[in-house]
Amino acid sequence: MNPRLSLLHPYPFERLRELTRDITPNPGHRPIGLGIGEPRHATPEFIRRALIEGFCGLSTYPPTLGTPALRQAIAAWVQRRYGVPVCPDTQVLPVSGSREALFSFAQAVIDGSREGATVVCPNPFYQIYEGAALLAGAQTAFANSDPTRNFAPDWNQIDEATWARAQLVYVCSPGNPSGAVMPLGEWQRLFELSDRHGFVIASDECYSEIYFRDEDPPLGGLQAARALGRDDYRRLVAFTSLSKRSNVPGMRSGFVAGDARLMKSYLQYRTYHGAALSPMVQHASVAAWSDEAHVAHNRALYRAKFEQVTPMLADVLDVRLPDAAFYLWAGVPGGDDIEYARGLLAQYNVTVLPGSLLARDAHGANPGAGRVRLALVAEPAECVEAAQRIVAYTRAYRPGHPSR
Repeated sequence: MNPRLSLLHPYPFERLRELTRDITPNPGHRPIGLGIGEPRHATPEFIRRALIEGFCGLSTYPPTLGTPALRQAIAAWVQRRYGVPVCPDTQVLPVSGSREALFSFAQAVIDGSREGATVVCPNPFYQIYEGAALLAGAQTAFANSDPTRNFAPDWNQIDEATWARAQLVYVCSPGNPSGAVMPLGEWQRLFELSDRHGFVIASDECYSEIYFRDEDPPLGGLQAARALGRDDYRRLVAFTSLSKRSNVPGMRSGFVAGDARLMKSYLQYRTYHGAALSPMVQHASVAAWSDEAHVAHNRALYRAKFEQVTPMLADVLDVRLPDAAFYLWAGVPGGDDIEYARGLLAQYNVTVLPGSLLARDAHGANPGAGRVRLALVAEPAECVEAAQRIVAYTRAYRPGHPSR
């Protein structure tokens, strides 16, 4: 077996299951799960129909590069959404969801034979970043979130020697779990560091279409590069998915776009990796990327939930509306996120994800400790009911005595 497999940490949800194995939730409450960020809004009917229409393509092998129609639909969406051009033939590559691509891209980019090969990640973070780095033969370095900046990563925590060893930097904007959006000034700094040290930037933007102000959609990596005169998107690749945008997590469809040189090498990797999208998924993806009405409707559903739930929880928890995404990143009384989550499950049958499970100890602290992540992915009534239970639990909660 690959000895690097032993370096992988259990996934946060596995750790939560282990930490709550001894708990029998209160049977007086039906279970409500706010722990997993899985969209639960209905898949639009026109996407379902397009998926069925694509069945006729099952008699042929799908191209790894994707069909011209899909690449053109993606390029057109990038132009509409961010106002920047990408070449559908050289700067766009369909992938089977951003999770798979974020992992496999590291395997193609990282030279694990170089001493001290390093991948820089935000902290807390999406655990795929760490796993991808470790299995590619690299070590990780973490930029902890900064509470004074809406929990955006503090890149200043990475010293010059670490930047010099870095081969890949993961950016998540809007962030998971905080929802923080990285501003142009921070992009400029990362680009300057990339020019100095030669590392590649992987911009995870899977939450880009869930935001709260129509006049201020989240800034994307390609958009930032273009604004700063980096028209070739050098050493930058953006990752986007249909899962959250279009409520099709089971379809496993997304794309990467950016530096044509990197795209060429990554395509070669994927040709051997065997990760081409099925013809029916490609056909349905063309339909999804070509329509914005369903995305606006989806966004409105999330806005309504956040407008109802956030003020309720702000009365008892340290929480506020994020820049974007569908999470609330809430500070809990007493600072013990695991104790708080266990008690909430036991007494009120609501599952939330302890923030410490989403982070690593770095720079003398675990930046997720004392907070919980709440995914507002369920229907509005269920989210409101969960918020009501959390309020009741928190008002009676006494740190150190969670079962009272």
